[in-house]
This record gives sequence, C-alpha cells and structure tokens, in this order.
Amino acid sequence: MFSGIIEKLCRVTEVKEGEEVIHLLVNLEELADGVCIGDSIAVNGTCLTVTELNETVSRFDVVPETLDKTNLGGLSASSRVNIERSLKIGDRLHGHFVQGHVDGVGTISDVQRNEEGGVITIEASRELLDQMIYKGSISVDGISLTIASLEASDFSIALIPHTLSMTTLGVKNAGDKVNLEVDMIGKWVRRLLPGQEANARSEGVTMELLKAGGFT
Repeated sequence: MFSGIIEKLCRVTEVKEGEEVIHLLVNLEELADGVCIGDSIAVNGTCLTVTELNETVSRFDVVPETLDKTNLGGLSASSRVNIERSLKIGDRLHGHFVQGHVDGVGTISDVQRNEEGGVITIEASRELLDQMIYKGSISVDGISLTIASLEASDFSIALIPHTLSMTTLGVKNAGDKVNLEVDMIGKWVRRLLPGQEANARSEGVTMELLKAGGFT
C-alpha cells in the first residue's frame, strides 16, 4: 500500500530484456537504506518487487501483464522514475490510498506551466473516466493528485511548483503516456451497488443513476 507521495526522482541505470520479462534496474540512492529483497516499491505508480539489490541499485522484474497495463515498457537507461516505498503501519497518510495496481495508461494532451505551477490535461478511456469524480483523487504515475476538471474524454490536474520539481510531471510533454490508478474506494462503492457498474459503463453518471443509488 502506498500514499501517492513521491519520495524521490530516481534514474534507471539499465533495462535488460529477458525471454518474457524486462529486468529494470533503478538506482534508489539513499532510499535503498533499509530496503530488502522482496520489498514492494512503487515505480511510476506500479507496485514492483525488489528481486536483487546491488548496493543502491535495485532490480525489478516486469512481467508481460504489467508491461501491457503501464508505461514501464517505454523506459530506457537514464529515464527518471517516481519512487515511493511502501507505507509502514502508523505512517501518516498525506495523499490517498494507492495500491500500485495500475488501471490503465492515459495520454497527456495538453501541458500549461508557469511560475505558480501548471495544469496538465490527460486523455483516458471511457471506462476509467466513468470511475472518476470532480475533485476526487487520482494517481498519475504514482502521484496522488486531485481532479481539477472532468470531461467526456479527458481530465485535468492542477500542479504546484513542488510537484513539478519533484516528479516526472515536471518533464512530461503532450503525447507522453502516464500510468493511471483511480481511487480504490470509488471502485469498491461502484462494485457493491447492484447494477451500477453496468449502467455506468453504458450511460455514465446520470441523475437517475444517483437517485437509484440513494445519493439524491
């Protein structure tokens, strides 16, 4: 379990292609202190397992399912990635509950940056957009963010300078792919309401749907 608060931007030192998996080597630098083989670490919001540790360089084995669902297949040596170690019991939850189970990949369609931060617009599938709410939480490349606007084919996130300087979003441009994980609480609510999942896929959220679910 993670919180979506990135601890450090780290560099990929090497990408090795195996028969079915990709071996991703990342220099964790000071974050390697206390890390053990078998630990879970979020790399661009994707929960991966440390399979080998050579001083501060950790190896992660990325399987085909993960490559299909995330942007990790596009990484190369010197790529920068967002890193967050898993939460400890008793830690403060500064962001929101992030599992590291990426739901899909979105495409950045517009980037507006200025001295006070910026706004990034991301295109996503209808299936993912139907699970989002205005002012709700979203994990973008592992970063806990708030949805600033929600449209039929995309959503926007507002960013402060700190987020731009401490994460990959500071160097992302239009056309780049980002990992998306929608709020897990929203997914459970959607799943538990009888018939709501199928209705939301076909019609989106309507007043009739909210009334049927007892929200109005």
